[in-house]
Amino acid sequence: MDALNTSTPVASSPSAATRRHAPAIASAGEFLSFRLGGEEYGIDILRVQEIRSYEEPTRIANAPDFIKGVVNLRGVIVPVVDMRIKLGCEKVEYNDFTVVIVLSVHGRVVGLVVDSVCDVIELGADLIKEAPQITTTLDAGFITGIASVGERMLILADIEALIGSAEMGLVAPAASLQ
Repeated sequence: MDALNTSTPVASSPSAATRRHAPAIASAGEFLSFRLGGEEYGIDILRVQEIRSYEEPTRIANAPDFIKGVVNLRGVIVPVVDMRIKLGCEKVEYNDFTVVIVLSVHGRVVGLVVDSVCDVIELGADLIKEAPQITTTLDAGFITGIASVGERMLILADIEALIGSAEMGLVAPAASLQ
């Protein structure tokens, strides 16, 4: 019994699992809002490098459907993820409003294809509410809150948690999620 160190948390403990699937509620700040189907999402503006018009990426063999391929962005090869496919939108249509949001996440540059960019919104803590806990097979652990902005509902997403997920395969598993 002396060999057991009870002060070290075990990864499979309930508290560790809860932390992994229930991120902290989003804090006040500025968010870039964008549309995916009929929903509007918001991500931390500090992660955004630029917004580009959509151009067909070079497909990578055996990549998941939601990874559209890669583009060369001023000498940097950037993986492009179609968030509409990733999040199961009914209709994926490329038009003049389709854009790629270029992000810096975990030291990597990643592009996200979205239907359109809406605006930059500053949200106070009083506008951000905790996302409801819904039991589903879909991992919604990247949703950090819901904000009411006028008549609009904005789903706030922790883009680091989404891009850093093992399913995405875009960031090394040993990468820190801080």
